[in-house]
Amino acid sequence: MAVLLEEIVKSVELWLKLIKKPETYVDPNLDPVLLVPGVAGSILNAVHEDTGKEERVWVRILGADAKFRTDLWSFYDPSSGETVCFDPKVKIKVPDERNGLYAIDTLDPDMIIGCDSVYYFHDMIVEMTKWGFQEGKTLFGFGYDFRQSNRLPETLDLLAAKLEAVYNASGGKKINLISHSMGGLLVKCFMSLRSDIFEKYVQNWIAIAAPFQGAPGYVTSTFVSGMSFVNGWRENFFISKWSMHQLLIECPSIYELMGSPDFDWQHIPLLEVWREKLDADGNAHKMLESYSLKESVEILTESLSTNMILHDGMDIPLPFNLEILKWANETREILKNAKLPPQVKFYNIYATGLETPHTVCYGDAENPVADLQKLRYIEPKYVYVDGDGTVPVESAMADGLDAVARIGVPGEHQRVLRDHRLFRSLKHWLKAGDPDPFYDPLNDYVILPTAFEVESHVDKGLQVAALKEEWEIISNDQNKPDELCNGKPLVSSIMLSRVVGDCPSSRAEACATVIVHPQKEGKQHVELNALSVSVDA
Repeated sequence: MAVLLEEIVKSVELWLKLIKKPETYVDPNLDPVLLVPGVAGSILNAVHEDTGKEERVWVRILGADAKFRTDLWSFYDPSSGETVCFDPKVKIKVPDERNGLYAIDTLDPDMIIGCDSVYYFHDMIVEMTKWGFQEGKTLFGFGYDFRQSNRLPETLDLLAAKLEAVYNASGGKKINLISHSMGGLLVKCFMSLRSDIFEKYVQNWIAIAAPFQGAPGYVTSTFVSGMSFVNGWRENFFISKWSMHQLLIECPSIYELMGSPDFDWQHIPLLEVWREKLDADGNAHKMLESYSLKESVEILTESLSTNMILHDGMDIPLPFNLEILKWANETREILKNAKLPPQVKFYNIYATGLETPHTVCYGDAENPVADLQKLRYIEPKYVYVDGDGTVPVESAMADGLDAVARIGVPGEHQRVLRDHRLFRSLKHWLKAGDPDPFYDPLNDYVILPTAFEVESHVDKGLQVAALKEEWEIISNDQNKPDELCNGKPLVSSIMLSRVVGDCPSSRAEACATVIVHPQKEGKQHVELNALSVSVDA
């Protein structure tokens, strides 16, 4: 049923010339692009020294949790700042096929159902090849071990070597860096610590959804009780929230994503706990305690003080790691003092429009928290701010750099990488494809607002879904829908029908009405209303 609605939307977009048939061609004049992912955005393989066997441990569906615990669980080595696997005979490797793009394209290449949950840079890679970019010539990827600190020397060495390789492969052209999420912190650390190399090879840096001042609400709740990489039914086939929790407690990169305590927050992120305490007379009082970012460390430390795992027959304690926190604080100072070379242009795209956790609250007036060590078993409540569901807008915008442009794109933290408005900005800044004289990237999401509503329900064998979507179009295309309107709204209908499964009596049908309003002030407003009905046999 959802497939029929998707086909209708694509049909309307084709009719309006919002999307074009892909053309395979290579533009030799394009400057090279290097894509840098964020946390959990690279395929990781485990290499066993005894056997030489190499297998994917992130991301995989079959046997995912068991392999994750065996090969990827780690501990932090304060002498080197590195997180190393519990098994000393296991080394983590990032595959480098397809000039680094394989590791950041689709995180589980074997996944057939629900592959959108493991798509990372896939849609962007496909889109950029339509613009004339060529893998290995002008399009490259940099996957890395995202468990590690963003300033780990080994990671910075690999990025330096990658930049040199891209520069040479493209014939000595300077590079456009495109980072997503935590990849922005990695690039900023590199810019600060390897400034000579950054200045030599990079001409533009485009940061997307970067947590420049951290993701306070998301990371605080992650430290207390973990996080899920996928939601819904896929959790049954993937890494458990608890297993992920135990990994992240020993990851320097996660500590570096904590909210910055020195940033002048407009909305101050807090950790709040409802407690029950006795006064001098022995009477119980319930009260809400609020902790700042610095003060919350004490609560995190107490809540994880008894946390441990069983690995290879041994109990291993995994408390909140104050050694990693010290390292992360030093990283934060490096990020704060980073300077952009004068000849490098910086662009910041942040995602907006979603409720994003900011202040985290445990317990309530009716159910106060009696024991902080039980905190990780309590579902938190949040105070939300605007953002992408993970990174607050306030954090993403506070890059501390001299940006050519900062634009907001409505969308979710990872799915924004597939957004057509983001693609349009990238295409403009990379000078790819045909020029668009009507395009102003600073106002893109205002010029092209998208309304999207979908509802569905099931009743007595009928599955019904309704979709409403709207576009604002600016185009210099000579074959405009407006020419068909004669100054009046144009109304058209589309219908689709298909048999579901092998039973002819089980069908799905969808119909849609499209209204194209006359062009006004250079804008074309289009409304799509669609209804899909599936009848079970």
